Parts: sequence; C-alpha cells; structure tokens
Amino acid sequence: MSTAFLTACASGSESEKSAKTSPSPAPSAFQTSAGPSEQKLTEQAQAALAAVHSGTMVEAGAERVRDGIHTRPTLSTGKTYRLNLICFGNGSASLTVAPESEKTPVPCDQSMIQRRITVDKPVRIDVNGTEGSSGVVAWQIDAI
Repeated sequence: MSTAFLTACASGSESEKSAKTSPSPAPSAFQTSAGPSEQKLTEQAQAALAAVHSGTMVEAGAERVRDGIHTRPTLSTGKTYRLNLICFGNGSASLTVAPESEKTPVPCDQSMIQRRITVDKPVRIDVNGTEGSSGVVAWQIDAI
C-alpha cells in the first residue's frame, strides 16, 4: 500500500512514474489492495452527506481517517448550525467540537453523526482516527 501511494504522489513525468510501478496498470493515488479505494469511499461518504443536507452549506470536506479533520470554520455568533459527519472504512474515530470538550465516538461503519452547534465562541472541529483505522471521514456544516 505505501509503495503505491508514494509512487503515485512522486513528482516527475508519467513515463518516470510508469517505470517505478509494476507492469500492471498503475493504481490511483488512493487505491489499496485491501479494499475499496479511498476515492470511492470519499464519493460514497459525500453522497451520504448530500442525502441528509438541510439548510445552507457553510463548509464541507473529506479526509483520510488517519489524517483526521482539523477545521476552524468561520461561523456567525448567535446562529445555529448542523454538523453532519460520516466515516466509511474500518475502525473508528473521535469527534470533538470546541469550546466543548466532550468526545463523540465516530464508528467507520457508515453511521451518520449529527451535531447541533450554537455559536457563542469560535468553534474548532477535530476528528482523530483511532490506531489502525482506515478509510474516509467526510463532514458538512449547514446553517439552519
């Protein structure tokens, strides 16, 4: 897995990249031999978020579980927002929305996590994968 990822991310011409890979077709940057590609998982997670979308989208994204989410969205004081979060893959992660410090478990089993956020101080959203977790975690913040 690491070799394919490093090869796909290496700089240089396509012919240089081809010379570094096996004769079989080069995998995508997110392809793993253990299961669905992270690109496919990202598409599935984003489709799941789109199905529950309500209100006006403020911010959205998707990251590898091992990289986590670390965002400081610009949200208006006194307004209420909905955070939708979903993880596709294996293992789990932990969600923290500051200034609260309560951690919410995020299983990577395609379960949707929804959190209402009322802004009275700057907000920080952190999602950290547990050791050995893999896949993609996607989020969307909607003004409601």
